[in-house]
Amino acid sequence: MPKDNTQAKMVFDYMIDFGSITPMDAANDLGIMCLAERVRDLRNMGINVKSTQESRKNRYGKTARYARYTLT
Repeated sequence: MPKDNTQAKMVFDYMIDFGSITPMDAANDLGIMCLAERVRDLRNMGINVKSTQESRKNRYGKTARYARYTLT
C-alpha cells in the first residue's frame, strides 16, 4: 500500500475507485503529468498493475495511442 499524501497513493486510490486510469485521467483529475512514473513506483512497491494499449482518433484524424492501467 502506498504512503498517504503521495501521487502514487492518489493513482492507487483512483484505480480502486474507478477501475482504471489513463494519462488524461491522471492529468485532468489528479494533476499528475507523468502517470507512467507513478505506475512504476507502484510496481516497485509490489503492487500488480496491468497496462493495455488503447488508441483513438485525435481532432486531426490521426491515431493517438495511450496506456490504460488497472490493478490486477
